[in-house]
Amino acid sequence: QVQVVESGGGLVQAGGSLRLSCTASGTIFSFITMAWYRQAPGEQRELVAIIDDGGGTDYASSVKGRFTISKDNGKYTVHLQMNSLKPEDTAVYYCQGGFRVQFGVDRVYHYWGQGTQVTVSS
Repeated sequence: QVQVVESGGGLVQAGGSLRLSCTASGTIFSFITMAWYRQAPGEQRELVAIIDDGGGTDYASSVKGRFTISKDNGKYTVHLQMNSLKPEDTAVYYCQGGFRVQFGVDRVYHYWGQGTQVTVSS
């Protein structure tokens, strides 16, 4: 089994910064992607940022230039550095990991963390 745990959420004023972290542990054969999603009240969950095993990244247009996703080398840990935060960034942020969990099996399994609240006050 694989566990995904987020940390680093909290309350911050508009214009401020927060850094989220996410660590995956368990039976992992290979890393494929790790991503951050967010879900505001009454809204659908949306992709915020994603990083792949080659270090390639992609971002939602609403956060491009303000958020940066990064991965620790040799670890299943990713970070989301969030700068110039806006009230509309308020949401529960979820980490998702995509991994191969069995040697010789190509299927990729996705695992979610429990989420961490980010609140940006105006």
